[in-house]
Parts: sequence; C-alpha cells; structure tokens
Amino acid sequence: MPHGPYEDVRITGHLIDSGIMSRIMDDIVALDGEFETLSFDVGRTNVDPSIAVLRVRAADAAQLDAILGEIGQLGAEPVDADDVRTAPAPADGVFPQGFYATTNLETAVRIAGRWTGVAGTEMDLGIVVADGAARTVAMADVREGEHVVLGHTGVRVRPVERPREKQEFEFMNSEVSSEKPKALVIRDVAHMLRKVRARGEKIIFVVGPAVVHTGAAEHLARLAKSGYVSVMFGGNAVATHDIESALYGTSLGITMDAGRPAAGGHEHHLRAINTIRGCGGIRGAVEQGVLTTGLMHTLVETGTPYVLAGSIRDDGPLPDVITDVLEAQRVMRAHCQEAGACVMLSTMLHSIATGNMLPARVTTVCVDINPAVVTKLADRGSFQTIGIVTDVGLFLEMLADEVERPHLER
Repeated sequence: MPHGPYEDVRITGHLIDSGIMSRIMDDIVALDGEFETLSFDVGRTNVDPSIAVLRVRAADAAQLDAILGEIGQLGAEPVDADDVRTAPAPADGVFPQGFYATTNLETAVRIAGRWTGVAGTEMDLGIVVADGAARTVAMADVREGEHVVLGHTGVRVRPVERPREKQEFEFMNSEVSSEKPKALVIRDVAHMLRKVRARGEKIIFVVGPAVVHTGAAEHLARLAKSGYVSVMFGGNAVATHDIESALYGTSLGITMDAGRPAAGGHEHHLRAINTIRGCGGIRGAVEQGVLTTGLMHTLVETGTPYVLAGSIRDDGPLPDVITDVLEAQRVMRAHCQEAGACVMLSTMLHSIATGNMLPARVTTVCVDINPAVVTKLADRGSFQTIGIVTDVGLFLEMLADEVERPHLER
C-alpha cells in the first residue's frame, strides 16, 4: 500500500528489554498495516531510554486510526501531535459517540499545545477536559455539556515498561506461581508490603468469605493490627460469616473448632445479621459490647476502613453494606487511586471489580486455589497481577508471621 495514508509516530523508553518495540510492530502487521523504521536510537546503557520513529501506513484513514489507537496504548505518539478533540456530553450519564475509553496506564492529553496529565488513572472510563485540566469520569457520573475527549488524537499513554511487580518479586518468572517455594513467595510479598507502607501508600486487601471458612480471619486481623491493612474491600458474606464465627463459633453453620455441622447452624448467619442490624451496624455492635472478637471487630478497634459492596444474592444485608453499586464503586475508586499495593484473597467477583479500578502502577497479588481467577483478571486488563496458587489460610498465616518477624533491609 505505497500510496495509503500514513502517520509518523515516536516511541520512547526501554523499548528492547521490555518488548514494547516488537509488540508495536506485531500489532501494526496484525491490523494489516505496514511500518517503516525512520530512526532507532538505542540507549547506551540499560538505564538510558531508546527512541524510535516509525512511519505507519494503512489502506485508508479508518484503518490508520485503528492502528494508531492500538499502538497508542503501548506509548506510540504522533510526531506532529494535535490538540485533543472533545465533544459535549449529550445528556447526564451519556458519553458522546466516538469517546476515548481509558486504560489503567498513565495518560496525558494535549491541551493548547501542552501535555497535561489525566487525573484518576483507571480503565474503561472517559476523560473530561475543563479549565485546562483533565480527569477521568465514569459513564454514570458524566454530566450534560461536559467536554469529553474523542478518539485518540492528542492522547498519550505511557506503558509499564518494567512492571513493578517483576522488580518486587525476584522469584517470579511466570504470571501464575503454583510450584514456587511458598516460604520464598511469602517472604517477598512481605518485603513488598513493607516498602509500600514505608512510602506512605495504601495497602488494599480484597477479601472473600473463604478467608473466614478456612480459619484465616484471625491472621488477617493480625496484619491489620500490625498496620499492613489500609482498607479492606469485600462483600456482605465475608463480614457476615466473620461475625457468625464470633457470635456462634461457626462459619456457614460449620463449627470452626471441629469442622462439623452445628445443630441449627444453617440459621446462624441470618441470626448474626439480625443481631448486627439490631445494633445499628458493625461499629454499634462493637461499641455496645455485642461483637467482641473477630476480623470486623479488629477493623473497628484499629480504625481500619472497610468497604462492603452488595450483590443481588445478599441475605440481610448488614447495615454497613453499600447496596447502591455505583456508590460502592465511587468509594472503592477513591481508595484505589491512593494504593501502592493490593492483595486479593479468594474472591473472583470483588477481585475483578477492584482490578478494573486499579492503576497499572499498583503492585497486585492475587491468592487463590484456582488459577483461573488470576487468568480472568489478566484477560480483563489487569495485566500487572501476579497470581499465587495456594490455600489462602496457609498464605495468610505465613504472611502474618513473616511481617511480625524482625527483618533486615535488603
């Protein structure tokens, strides 16, 4: 296609060791385009960036735009950049046609000839430009008349060249770890958490009810007491069964000490919910001396915030559960923007939801007995996730032991 439209793009960064250059070339060819390398200045050392300029050709303007949009997610930006294009939102909760859909990567837009960082990095949102600034916005939150970014013109994305999790986890050579020595894995997770806490960034724990069923809630409580849980995300179930365990000694009606069904145990979770509702909420139950042990008691006592997002299957629910899913997203989103690490524990539903809100820079660890959970996270764009396939009870106990153990800085 020698006479088709073309665009010259520049790519800057660690292009060879990160594999970005080959990925860009592969994407161009996969979309039936052609490229010509106009220049390629390779960094002299491993810390120096490389700079490449490619001429990208396509059969027509629509195909060229599709190629530029794809390789733009890998950091390719036009040499002759134009200002970002916007259009007003036609109604509350409605983006204009052709809106730019964000990724979880660091993004900037060109406004009046200058690149401006977009606040609130998160995938699957839009970008609103106002008063020389840019921010992400959820579809449900956009308001009529707000100027929403269109297409890929004037949008720049910085890919994660050397994912932080690969630096934090020297033991990892694959995305999902099922056969690595668990003590080594957990030691490196603890090391990462210490570094994140020292930087003053939040550590999010996303928790499923299996943490309670396996008897591991007490170990997560130890981590909270040690200051390694900045906020806990979960649903009605994890809080309900933890409270059931505290009040009745069962989880899902199974005794925690003997692992046997308790008489009338199938009602215990409902009775636990009813008790908390009678106290006005979890904090009220703690303050009134009704709830005296357990993970939720520890979170209240330590002042650790928690976000319980509801679902259609919830019993009760507990008064603390946010039943408006859009409001739950907003509360979770605020914590995600301040996070330096996220540990996901045996909950596919809440892990994927949280993964969709996390910037790619956040070191993310998913612990599950089922490797498919980690695969689903990666398939939905949370490529920075490292999976550890193991029993969550074993993991939490060993992690709590590790962070409490005196250590030497590396």
